[in-house]
Amino acid sequence: MTLEYKYPAVEFLKPKARRRIPHFVWEYLDSGTGAEVTHKRNRTIFEDIKMMPSILHGPIEPDTRKTLLGKTYDLPFGVAPVGMSGLVWPDAESLLAKNAGDANIPYCLSTVACQTPEQVGPHTKGNGWFQLYPPRDPDIRRDMLRRVKEAGFETLVLTVDLPEASRRERQARGGITHPPVLTARLLAQIARRPAWAIATALHGRPEMPFVSQYGDASRGLPITEHIGYQLRTSPDMEYVNWLRDHWQGPLVLKGIMNHKDVERLEAIGVDALWVSNHAGRQFDGTLTSLEVLPSIRRASKLPIIFDSGVERGMDILRALALGADFVMLGSAWHFALGALGRQGPAHLTSILKKDLIANMGQLGLVDLNECARCLCSKIA
Repeated sequence: MTLEYKYPAVEFLKPKARRRIPHFVWEYLDSGTGAEVTHKRNRTIFEDIKMMPSILHGPIEPDTRKTLLGKTYDLPFGVAPVGMSGLVWPDAESLLAKNAGDANIPYCLSTVACQTPEQVGPHTKGNGWFQLYPPRDPDIRRDMLRRVKEAGFETLVLTVDLPEASRRERQARGGITHPPVLTARLLAQIARRPAWAIATALHGRPEMPFVSQYGDASRGLPITEHIGYQLRTSPDMEYVNWLRDHWQGPLVLKGIMNHKDVERLEAIGVDALWVSNHAGRQFDGTLTSLEVLPSIRRASKLPIIFDSGVERGMDILRALALGADFVMLGSAWHFALGALGRQGPAHLTSILKKDLIANMGQLGLVDLNECARCLCSKIA
C-alpha cells in the first residue's frame, strides 16, 4: 500500500506519529495550555464554515499559486515556526526547509530551533522566513538580525503574543526540559521508540544552538523557562519601530487577534499581519483564530497570513474564503515528520495539494482569490 492510500490525511498521520515518538515529545507537540479548550476549538471550528459546490461548469484547471509579499508561491500554504522541531524528528528544520524550497512554499524558522539560520538558510532556495522571539538586549537583537539576513532569510516575523510564558500543563507533566535531562522515566519512554531513539542518537541531542550562543543554556530548565524565554522581552510599539528601522525586508507581526490593533500596525509600516492564537498554546480564554479572521480582514488592506487548526486542503480554502491571503501550518508538518521521518514533509505537501485541487474542482474554483464567492455560511 502506498503512502497516499495509507496516510491520505493528517488524521491518519497522527496515530502513527504517536506510536513512533516518545510520550514526552508527543505531549510537547500535541498539547495546548490550560484546559486546552481553545486548542481543540481551533480544529473543530472549521466544521462550521460551509461552501457551496458548483455544477455544470465544465472541465477546469485550478490554479494553486498565491502571491504574497512580492513573491509568487506554487501553493497557498507554508511551514509555520515551531520551536525545537528537531526534538520531534532529527534534522527536522533542514528537512522542512529543503521540502519548502523544492515545493516553492515559505518556510519559517523559529528563534528556538534545533538548527541555526546558517545551517538552514541555504536549503530554503529564497523562501526562508525567520520568526523572532524578541530579544531584550539591542546588541543581541542587532547580531541576530545580521546573521539571519546573511543566512538568506528575506522575511522577518515578530511574535507578539507571548507577554508571559504560558503554563502548558500537559506539556509540563510530560517531563521535558531544555536541554533534555534523561531521567529514568524519559529513558523508558525512549526505549519504547527505537526508530526515534536511533535517529536521535545518530544526529545528536536536540539543542537550541542559535539562542544558546547568547546565554547559558546548560541547565535542564522547564520547557517554558528555557534560554529563549530568558533572553526575550515583551515588545511594545517602540520595539516594532526599532525593528522596522533596522530590518531591510518584509516585516510581519504574528499573533494578531484584535481588529482594533490594525490601524496602529498599519501606521507603523508593517508589511503583513499574521492572525494566530499560537495554536491555543499561549492563552486558553480566547476565540479561535478563524473566528477573528473576518473582522481583521475588514479592518485592514494589508496581506493577512493565518494559522491554527489547519489540517486539510479544505481548511485552507475556508480560511482563504474568510479573508486570509495565505495559510501556514505548524503541527501538521511535525505529525508528518513523526510518522514518516524524512518522507513526511513531501508526503504532507502532496496530500494537501491534492485535497486542495479536488475541492477547488467541486467548487468550480479556478482562482484562489475567488474563494469568498463560494461561502454559504460565515462567521460574523
